[in-house]
Amino acid sequence: MSATVLVTGGAGFIGSHLADALLQAGYRVRVLDNLSEQVHGRSGEVPAYLAKDVEVLPGDVRDPDTLRLALNGVDAVYHLAAMVGVGQSMYQVDDYVAVNDLGTANLLQCLINRPVSRLVVASSMSIYGEGLYRTADGTLVEQAARSLEHMTAGQFDPVDANGAPLVPLGTPETKAPSLASVYALSKYVQERMCMIVGDAYGIPTTALRFFNVYGTRQALSNPYTGVLAIFASRLLNGRPPRIFEDGRQLRDFVHVHDVAQACLLALETDAAKGEVFNVGSGNVYSVAEIAHRLARAMGREDIGPEITGECRKGDIRHCFADLTKARSLLGFSPKVDFQAGLSELVEWVATQAAADHAEEAAFELRRRGLVA
Repeated sequence: MSATVLVTGGAGFIGSHLADALLQAGYRVRVLDNLSEQVHGRSGEVPAYLAKDVEVLPGDVRDPDTLRLALNGVDAVYHLAAMVGVGQSMYQVDDYVAVNDLGTANLLQCLINRPVSRLVVASSMSIYGEGLYRTADGTLVEQAARSLEHMTAGQFDPVDANGAPLVPLGTPETKAPSLASVYALSKYVQERMCMIVGDAYGIPTTALRFFNVYGTRQALSNPYTGVLAIFASRLLNGRPPRIFEDGRQLRDFVHVHDVAQACLLALETDAAKGEVFNVGSGNVYSVAEIAHRLARAMGREDIGPEITGECRKGDIRHCFADLTKARSLLGFSPKVDFQAGLSELVEWVATQAAADHAEEAAFELRRRGLVA
């Protein structure tokens, strides 16, 4: 008989693709999801894209009784349930801590009494803060900092003690965390709680630090989702993507199909036990380049990005993945070419309607003094 896997947050973007991969690999899949309005709209209905063979349990990780029910008969758990978004986390602190931290604590409390054979938790690149840098003479800099004074003067890139520019490098898992937002803090707490409790109670645990995930099924009407989905929503509504700073900040965009495969490897690979892995593409793009490429793919080259020059508290300048460890221990090798993934995304976006809430989100940040 095949194993049963629980995916918390499994009706969402990454979780639904993971469910597809698990079913294809022969697992039975149960999903626990609160079907939040911000992600799924007001209907509260299970999304049509979720595979019919998935057992869906509507519920919240903040409810221990629901968690105990969800864990009944389960062999392994993927913990993806979380509130996401750097900006929103800075003014909905209680919600982020309740869902991300208390929700994880509730899950772990249940697992102490009903352990499973494997736990995989979704972490985030956000825990790194700034990525790894080096100075001109080759000295590594793990804790690069940017002052608000310099950023408001248009100096967005970190510099060394002498004012010389630092060179961004791929960020390995060994880099010490630098928690620049409540979201980053909550993801680090999720990761560490799972690793600590898993080790103490003999539950093999793996943490996957996702970089910028993109692909179909991302919530286009959620202004705190991934960059590509936010930009696509703007373009779909005939409006320019809004970019903070100068648009030259560097990111690693990884396709959701590759992320699902990394998740599957974390479940099935013995070497993954007790380890933390970056999950990215290993490729680097500026945010402005992404906006231009998306507009071109959507046939909206007439809509250039609006580069605001503003800086948002909690944001970082450059961060992209070093995949050395994931390749060697996990056997992870991203397969989806960015242009192919972008074309797939655009084809799907053309079939969707999106309410553009980017202006409302920006207003919330501004009125709270979180944008300078």
